[in-house]
Amino acid sequence: MIYQVVFAPVALAQLEALYRHIAQVASPDIAQRYTSAIVSYCETLQKFPQRGTRRDDIRPGLRITNYKGRAVIAFEVGVELVSIVGVFYGGQDFESDLGAFDPDLMG
Repeated sequence: MIYQVVFAPVALAQLEALYRHIAQVASPDIAQRYTSAIVSYCETLQKFPQRGTRRDDIRPGLRITNYKGRAVIAFEVGVELVSIVGVFYGGQDFESDLGAFDPDLMG
């Protein structure tokens, strides 16, 4: 089965903020490659949505995976849908952010 991968508005905003940060400290080209690679990695969840670690202790149904050891990708798996609910970089406190989840922010 192939799942559809969607990004919550907050996850897209986090990717944009990550792009801006990397573009400022490195270069726009490096920022584009890195954030595009994260998106591509997330899209691989189409075929393998159950990867990562379940984190029901934070929120029921939440799964966490890492990209290159620096980015944490938080997602939920539905019947035919994988929802990327957060992209956290460089030690950001994803547990607190995701524990304060508001379903209205999903869009």
